[in-house]
Formats: sequence, structure tokens, C-alpha cells
Amino acid sequence: MNKVLFRTEELPMPPWKKEAENFICRVLEILEQKNWELSVLLCSNGFIRSLNARYRNKDEPTDVLAFPMGINTPGGKYIAGDIVISLDALDENARFFKVSGENEFRRLLVHGILHLSGYDHSTNKSEEPMLKTQEEILARLAEKIT
Repeated sequence: MNKVLFRTEELPMPPWKKEAENFICRVLEILEQKNWELSVLLCSNGFIRSLNARYRNKDEPTDVLAFPMGINTPGGKYIAGDIVISLDALDENARFFKVSGENEFRRLLVHGILHLSGYDHSTNKSEEPMLKTQEEILARLAEKIT
């Protein structure tokens, strides 16, 4: 069974935490990942900017960061790592791309999970294999919702 831990930095816990946890578990099912444990940290642009500067030498906010751990425990759990999402950047992206905040949040979650799964990309172009996989997963999950 997969386990998702949520926490916040500099803001209150959103009321939709449980729905986000269920969504993450569905993404992990699609990717056939079992016994994963991951954490999601929701924060402000200021907080994610400090992480981006410290770990990526980019002194600017970003929307999502992933910190893979990749640890197999003796008990059979896989400690995948941490996903950090700026809710400020999420709102900015949703306005820019003219999508709902929920849709953008789902996109950022899938993006972070794919990074924890070993995917990477060098550009944000839609033909990147990771970004194609991201959009395929989102499309599959959208079909289940309707």
C-alpha cells in the first residue's frame, strides 16, 4: 500500500488534502508503483525560492521541485522522496494557462511523481518524453473522473 504524507510551510493545510492523497495513489497505480512512501510539502513562492537557490543554484521561485531518495527499507517500503509545490506559482500557472487550480495542481503532482520515478527533462517542450507521459497520465485520470 502506498503512503502519502502532507505538510505545509508558511500557510495552512488546504481542505482538499484527502482528495490530493487519493489522486496521488491513482497516479502511483497507473505507474505500477507499490509500497511507495512520499511526502508533499505545500509552500509559498518565498519558501520554494530558497530551496531552488540552495539545491539548484537558481535564485527564483519555481512551481514544483522533487527530491528523490530511492531508499528500499528492510520492511519492503520504498521511500521515494519529497515533492515541493508552491501554491503561489500554482495559482500563477493556472491563470497563465487558463486552467483551473485543481487541474494545475494535478499536473504538478504528476510532474513531481515522475521525477521521483526517475524521469527527467531538459526543456519544457511538449515533445519531451517525460512531459508526454505526464499528459497521458492526466488524460487517463480525466477519463475516470467523467
